[in-house]
Amino acid sequence: MASTSHVTKTNRGFAAMDTSKQREIASKGGRAAHAQGTAHEFSPDEAREAGRKGGMAVSRDRDHMSLIGRKGGEARGAARRNGGSGNGAGARF
Repeated sequence: MASTSHVTKTNRGFAAMDTSKQREIASKGGRAAHAQGTAHEFSPDEAREAGRKGGMAVSRDRDHMSLIGRKGGEARGAARRNGGSGNGAGARF
């Protein structure tokens, strides 16, 4: 008979720190990288490509896209019922 062992994963090091402490350390690292000139900064073309790839990945999930559209339609309808345009740009008739 094989014995089953239960291994519990505990956070150690960076993962065990308070979120605000993690942010503080990460922020210092980012500032240091920029000061040294080794930080990566996206060019407009790189940013465009990253956004395109992210959009393609999200849009593959049709149920998720349907939910997004439904929520947008509901929010717009609720805003119109309450006297607003739903998009902050005025009515489009």
